[in-house]
Amino acid sequence: MKIGFDGKRIIQNFTGLGNYSRFIIDILAEYYPNNQYSIFAPSHPKNNLSFSKSASISFHYPKKQFLKTFWRSFGIVKDLKNEKIDIFHGLSNEIPFGLKKANITSLVTIHDLIFYRYPQYYPWFDRKIYEFKVRYACKHVDKIIAVSEQTKRDLIDFLSVEDSKVEVIYQNCNPQFNIQLSPDEKYKIKNSYQLPDEYLLNVGSIETRKNALLIVKALKELDSNIHLVLIGKDTPYSKSIKDYVKSNNLNNRVHFLKNVSFNDLPGIYQQAKIFIYPSEFEGFGIPIVEALSSGVPVIAAKGSCLEEAGGMGSIYIDPKNHVELADQIKIVLSDKELRENMIQLGFEHIKKFTNQNIAEKLIKLYQKTSKC
Repeated sequence: MKIGFDGKRIIQNFTGLGNYSRFIIDILAEYYPNNQYSIFAPSHPKNNLSFSKSASISFHYPKKQFLKTFWRSFGIVKDLKNEKIDIFHGLSNEIPFGLKKANITSLVTIHDLIFYRYPQYYPWFDRKIYEFKVRYACKHVDKIIAVSEQTKRDLIDFLSVEDSKVEVIYQNCNPQFNIQLSPDEKYKIKNSYQLPDEYLLNVGSIETRKNALLIVKALKELDSNIHLVLIGKDTPYSKSIKDYVKSNNLNNRVHFLKNVSFNDLPGIYQQAKIFIYPSEFEGFGIPIVEALSSGVPVIAAKGSCLEEAGGMGSIYIDPKNHVELADQIKIVLSDKELRENMIQLGFEHIKKFTNQNIAEKLIKLYQKTSKC
């Protein structure tokens, strides 16, 4: 089978959607190398991509770079036909125009519909673009992949998509998080980032929806030897957190880290006492899977898909109640048996996110959907 992919995120985005896109290509090429995987990208990658030399993977670019925006939305269809693509997979909420008219079978991965549920977090113009792209994709593709049951429910509720058109296929985190580092390796990372001895951890963009201020408020209720490490890109929301930290004399206990090397992340996770993810809403919650893979207990927010990511071994709290969060942190920190049980249940839960399982589900869906 010859499968085409939208390559924009693969070559340009090195966070969430880009990580997902490269992950999909990686696992398909690893477990099903006899297929041909054609990545249609608007420009050449600026960074080295680990799978770029695989015999089963090829890159395709617009013949005229100044037309790359037009090509990605329209001109790509001609190239898909010339390459005799059996099925096209839009990896990040959108597809090119005209696939159905050209009789090209297609799928799209929808990661979340947060811009429908929480429109106040998005600029008006951006939100309208997202809404248009998602509506068009869902109407014109043959199948939709949702990354969680929550996203599937949102597709049905907000866009009236038929249940039978949507298949839930979970994500996994990078396999680096499954490798336990040696004490020496952890020590080097701890020194490099000046990490405290006992810390809570949160990883993700520091933005309003992610709700990191809740953890800072809970921190005020905890013993002074407990610190908080926040890893993520600076945003205007960061200022509100820093203002709270300053006014409550927490400067020495809250540590902001940005531009952290991806290779160092597993070591930072593995030395955390608890990973806390109080986001008001997510499409899935990969940082939770990273934490569970690292052997760290998780406390997350109720109300979206985080229970799917965290499983029965994690603890879930009201994302507006910092006192409840503080109480749960105290319980986990003081109960060694509970901590160990949470860690073991976490290891069991992440077995459902194995790369082989995800690759197999994708290939079966491609085969079932393809007209070839």
